[in-house]
Amino acid sequence: MAKRSAPEVNAGSMADIAFLLLIFFLVTTTITTDTGLNRKLPPIDDSEVTPPIIREKNIFTVLINGRNQLMVEEQLMELKDLRKAAVEFLDNGGGVDVNGKPCDYCHGKKDPASSDHPDKAIISLKNERETKYAMYISVQNELVAAYNQLRDRRAMELYGVTLKQMEANLSDVNWAGNKETLKEKIERIKL
Repeated sequence: MAKRSAPEVNAGSMADIAFLLLIFFLVTTTITTDTGLNRKLPPIDDSEVTPPIIREKNIFTVLINGRNQLMVEEQLMELKDLRKAAVEFLDNGGGVDVNGKPCDYCHGKKDPASSDHPDKAIISLKNERETKYAMYISVQNELVAAYNQLRDRRAMELYGVTLKQMEANLSDVNWAGNKETLKEKIERIKL
């Protein structure tokens, strides 16, 4: 009787099939990426310097409660009015800067009860744990927009273009101007 050989499985193409399946899942699967806030934080200062004394009138307090209501300077406020209130606070110019000079670019009311100088102005944003994330981000966006509005106005006064346009020119590889000078101008406005 003839000996029968055991049937063999052709495993040569198994690696190809596994590779094709891997590519299929990599192409069709979406991988979520974490998103966050794009904010530049100040550098960590390890020196043991006593903190500066901050006067209460130089702090603009913004509170968001668990029902997403906004309280600004101990008064209820709508989100649409926050930017204007922040601009008025930052641009008040009712005093002098850290060097004792008055604000020469402020257009505010010079109210002695509000901030002394934009260099001394601080915006404090606090929220309760139950605050919706979308509300927190909306409030933060309005506060950043207030700063950007003042920076754009200052850039227009000094250079005749907005800060946004200056930043676009800085990132444009075809822009013909001096990028180092432009970078210095942008940093001067952002102070």
